[in-house]
Amino acid sequence: MNKKLLFLLIFSISLSAKSDIELNFGVYTSDKPTSMVKMFRPILNHLEESISKKLNDTVTIHLQVSNSYESGIQSLVSGKVDFSRMGPASYIISKKRNNNIQLLAMENNNGKKYFWGIVCVPIDSEIYKIEQLSGKSFAFGNENSTIGRYLSQYYLHMNGINKSDLSHMSYLSRHDKVASAVSSHRFSAGAIKENTFINQNRITPKLRELFRFKNSTKPWISRKDLPRHIFIALKKSIISIHSKDILKNIKKTGFFPSSDSDYNDIRLAMENNHLFFDSKFKPITSTLDSSL
Repeated sequence: MNKKLLFLLIFSISLSAKSDIELNFGVYTSDKPTSMVKMFRPILNHLEESISKKLNDTVTIHLQVSNSYESGIQSLVSGKVDFSRMGPASYIISKKRNNNIQLLAMENNNGKKYFWGIVCVPIDSEIYKIEQLSGKSFAFGNENSTIGRYLSQYYLHMNGINKSDLSHMSYLSRHDKVASAVSSHRFSAGAIKENTFINQNRITPKLRELFRFKNSTKPWISRKDLPRHIFIALKKSIISIHSKDILKNIKKTGFFPSSDSDYNDIRLAMENNHLFFDSKFKPITSTLDSSL
């Protein structure tokens, strides 16, 4: 065998041996960006190992943290990232923009497909009933947030509080910013997820719960044209995660298989969001489940 043929053979073998798979995982900053990295890197490390074994190939997963809900949604819809973890409202918005995105799984919260959103007030607030929010200020999260906007506004409307009843309202982009703004009395009340409420009160109670409402756990979603063999391996790898050490940073106990219908209640709240902004509408009959 001459040197030229030998070189081509070795080069061909080296190319076939190097078929590494690189995936981009996307999240947006519902909390501090540094918290997002700490939250997801253990899961991504596990998925790299699990998918690599299933595909008999080396898989590397890069974490991409978008600086807004909108950019996170667009990254998935456009295929800039291969899979994402979103809030239910962001999933519904993404699904409207690109119907071919695919659900991988939804998070398991101690055997349940839901967790809690909380409308909170400062610990020393004189507000003890929802109707007392009339004439007061309210801090929401991001304009695309399930808890920080759509569900909280839906339940406020269901209990007779609309935008016109508030002295003023603002969107503060993140749960931790809402918690800080309410605890420091810059707003009379606000809507946050339960984990943020717990963290804010971890040392000294600063917030008091006014009422709580259910929110479907977060979906994990793939882009529309992720190769089928990778999609299947990724889905199986996510659903098989049970390790407490791997899951502790997202404060969940695993994953469930999921379908679009798991988010119908959120879709209903979003479709009726305009009612909160128009005082002429009376509260509608709710099919949503809460603990009010």
